Amino acid sequence: MDEGIVMGVVRLNHAVLYISDLDRSVAFYRDVLGFRQVPMTPNGFRAAFMQAPDSTNDHDLGLFEIGPAGPSAAGRATVGLYHLAWEVDTLDTLEQVMVALANADALVGTSDHGTTKSLYGRDPDGLEFEVVWLIPKDLLDDAALAARRTIGRLDIDKEKTRYGGQTRGGVGISVSA
Repeated sequence: MDEGIVMGVVRLNHAVLYISDLDRSVAFYRDVLGFRQVPMTPNGFRAAFMQAPDSTNDHDLGLFEIGPAGPSAAGRATVGLYHLAWEVDTLDTLEQVMVALANADALVGTSDHGTTKSLYGRDPDGLEFEVVWLIPKDLLDDAALAARRTIGRLDIDKEKTRYGGQTRGGVGISVSA
């Protein structure tokens, strides 16, 4: 049996979202999450391309306006994407994002997945996303690995005490050691 070609993905380069109001979405991703607009919109489209702070991607997010639309039924009435997850380098940054999302009334939850510490947000169209910090490989222990089987409440202060607010996350996992 042919197993097909193995696709050697190294990271998510960008995502494209259909949104109802371009100006509102650009403002949200810029003002709340710090994305900057990249001047590359094709002629004839109401669209914007955004790059996350500290990203080396050409762009991380494409926003295409479709005009007035109802909320996505994905996961409730249709198949579809639940969310994308963006990784941040430090727990201090994760905490800053948490405050920004809360101030924008866009924070919908937090979770401790053992090896990952996560925030969940919702943009102005109700599209969800995750912002995550990963425990570096050399700091993983049996307790963190075992906790992947449950979803706990994120206690950011406890995690900063344990790992340090400026400890670079994902090293040896998503970032070269």
